[in-house]
Amino acid sequence: MKYLLLVSHGSFSTGLKGTLSMFAGDEAMKSVIAVGLKPDESVSKFETRFKVLLETLPDDSNFVVLADIIGGSPLTTVCSVLNEHGKLQDAVVLGGMNFPMALTTLMSKDSMKNSELKEKALSEAAAALKDFKTEPSDTDDNDDDI
Repeated sequence: MKYLLLVSHGSFSTGLKGTLSMFAGDEAMKSVIAVGLKPDESVSKFETRFKVLLETLPDDSNFVVLADIIGGSPLTTVCSVLNEHGKLQDAVVLGGMNFPMALTTLMSKDSMKNSELKEKALSEAAAALKDFKTEPSDTDDNDDDI
């Protein structure tokens, strides 16, 4: 099974997983795992927690890892553990996760090659970043009506 592994500082990954469940449905959510480095948690305790979680998954598991930031302790720790278990070389690992990126990845991970999935996920993440402009309504400009 190919899992979507959400990795973050704090509860960002857990919150993102909860939001994904509102859109993706119960069946798709069976392949989503969220792990976060808790406030005041040591990296070694986080590592142990992730190792225990990894041992509950099937041996043939593959991973698409989305992380809040590249180079952070949660991601480097998860990658180290995946590498120890021979799971990193076949994984897709991306940073800067956002909701559109995660939803696209979840819905496409089983139907695309990793190279295509990586391109699509990064494209979706970038496309989601926009300036939301609000235009004042015509009535806001005319104080004489008050």
